[in-house]
Amino acid sequence: MLIDFVDSIGIQIEVEISGGVIHKGILTDAGLDIIVLYDGRTDSYLYIPFVHVQRLKETILDEEYTSYNPPSEKPIETDVISFRKSLTIAKGLFVKVYVTGNKSIHGYITSIMNDYFVFHSPVYKTMFISMNHVKWLIPYPPNKIPYSLNKENLPLVPISTPLARSFDEQMKRLENQLVIIDGGENTEKIGLLQKIRNNKMILITADGETVCRNLEHIKTIQLP
Repeated sequence: MLIDFVDSIGIQIEVEISGGVIHKGILTDAGLDIIVLYDGRTDSYLYIPFVHVQRLKETILDEEYTSYNPPSEKPIETDVISFRKSLTIAKGLFVKVYVTGNKSIHGYITSIMNDYFVFHSPVYKTMFISMNHVKWLIPYPPNKIPYSLNKENLPLVPISTPLARSFDEQMKRLENQLVIIDGGENTEKIGLLQKIRNNKMILITADGETVCRNLEHIKTIQLP
């Protein structure tokens, strides 16, 4: 019965994530706030925070799922799984994180705070990612590195400046600096972070426009 995920480990399921994204695979683990899905097409494990699961049902996987037997060792092993514990164990591992838009972010977690974590990407460099907006996380196999880079070209370098405990406090520390929000998916998400007040952000764009944003909907922030 899918109400009790622990008793459903090993069944084939279909999961709809916020935004209408569908994933199919084998349910391999579950906790109070997370499920773990093995995708036999890509031979990868998806760690999905349950807050973003819209619906979940038992299904029959079709022929494109070449593997129906998940490897005996999962990339994140723990007796009792949770979203925060998964992030903690994944710290320093190469992972793929899906947050927003139509692209994933590849890199590694360097620090974990109360409601956000610091992520280093070869493309986007240091990013601050809100935990509330992570749709899923996929750890890379131990012998696989994003973009086929050498480990020497992708060193694990923690951020050197002190970090705030919360996401909004960290954003306040970026006041009066140029920032990129949510990967800069449009021009109104790139500009000077003028002020953070009352759960709102004031951003000055390249055209000099003043844009007010709700902090609750900001998923990632980075310096250019």
